[in-house]
Amino acid sequence: MGKKDELYMKIIIDNKIPYIKEAVQRIADEVVYAPGKDFTPELVRDADALIVRTRTHCNRDLLEGSRVKFIATATIGFDHIDTEYCKQAGIEWTNAPGCNSASVAQYIQSSLLVWKSVRNKRLNELTIGIIGVGNVGSKVAKVAQDFGMRVLLNDLPREEKEGSERFSSLEKIAEECDIITFHVPLYKEGKYKTFHLADEVFFQSLKRKPVIINTSRGEVIQTDALLKALNSRMISDAIIDVWEHEPEINRDLLEKDIYRNSSHCRLLCRWKSKRHTYVIGCHLQFFPNKRGL
Repeated sequence: MGKKDELYMKIIIDNKIPYIKEAVQRIADEVVYAPGKDFTPELVRDADALIVRTRTHCNRDLLEGSRVKFIATATIGFDHIDTEYCKQAGIEWTNAPGCNSASVAQYIQSSLLVWKSVRNKRLNELTIGIIGVGNVGSKVAKVAQDFGMRVLLNDLPREEKEGSERFSSLEKIAEECDIITFHVPLYKEGKYKTFHLADEVFFQSLKRKPVIINTSRGEVIQTDALLKALNSRMISDAIIDVWEHEPEINRDLLEKDIYRNSSHCRLLCRWKSKRHTYVIGCHLQFFPNKRGL
């Protein structure tokens, strides 16, 4: 491979990532945009880097035999990346932790304001349980505290590191909370498994008919169990921003969602430009010598 080829940079990018075109053209010789679901081994074979979202499953089936050396996902979650295979293949990857934390907190804030207006509630008389207290959950806790709410926190990894003084069990949250909001990554197995964390058993343990909010990952809540909980009034309302089996969403659940995602598109525009800036920055760190950078 000649010197010219060594310096040549090709990137494949999910075409639903906004505000990225001008930035990426400054660092790449060739850029191909494609729907996330249409990334194929043939498409990525001669690419140096991929910039993806959750629609693209970056695994052996996609990457084996390619020259891809770097993957950036413009999302917090990275369960769509086979990190073990990437390690074996010498492929570096990065996600965008916290890139949407402020906007998700704003989404929760606006959701609570809409809900209290619709249901004629006083937020300062209620208890909220926050499951997952990372970049997003911490900001949501601040929102709730500003409303004068009693706040219970649940985060098993943090509790193990920091001690249990600040944290509450899921059982306590189920018993005492009027609102429960999920802000966890999706782990399908292991010690901190969050797949179907809210299942039929969880809903049956609820004592106060709480509002359920999910802005983390759709699979954190078992859809059928959530619908059953709504229909049997085990919970009072659901505010759903993410869906199991996206993009095929459950229409019955959509009809029961009190908020119906009405403001989410407006909030997303505030953080999408931030997340593309982050992944471009990571790309430049990994390929510092390309095109003289």
